[in-house]
Amino acid sequence: MNKGEVIGGQQPVGPKLGPGGRLLLLVSKYVAIAGGLVFVAMVVMEIVSIVGRKVFSWTVPGDVELLQMGAAFASAAFFAYCHMVRGDVKVDFFTHNLGTRKVAALDALGSLLVGLFGALIAWRTAAGALGIKEVGETSAILGFPVWIAQALMVPSFALLAIAGFYLFAKYVRIASGRAGR
Repeated sequence: MNKGEVIGGQQPVGPKLGPGGRLLLLVSKYVAIAGGLVFVAMVVMEIVSIVGRKVFSWTVPGDVELLQMGAAFASAAFFAYCHMVRGDVKVDFFTHNLGTRKVAALDALGSLLVGLFGALIAWRTAAGALGIKEVGETSAILGFPVWIAQALMVPSFALLAIAGFYLFAKYVRIASGRAGR
């Protein structure tokens, strides 16, 4: 089997990525960084709110609402990158004695399921956001349109679907013995 490539100074993590895969990895990485920055901003906001409440009897209005909406976007932002660097949870207890092609076939199946799951969640999240927009639901304290926060998750789930389908194709090539040709 192709030993793969090193990503971010880590151990080799699977099949070599082509130009499209490297672009997908880069986009996934920057989306994950954006999610991380949102989490950092939320932590800073909560620290300001907690310290303000205890010291100055002042709090950030709607901090819990902002925390919920920001966490939804930020959490979704990590999934594609995690899958691209093969950071998914795997139990290889039963597969460690299997041949490369059989393991690749199982990895292909897993990636296909990830792609299908990402597509399904992107579709249903988008449908949910449109439904919420139609009824005009807003957050209780700030009056922020809730559909916007939900819609911001859709690109991350779509990116997860693309990552799953991309790695599915790569693993199918390995499983079929066509890798490197």
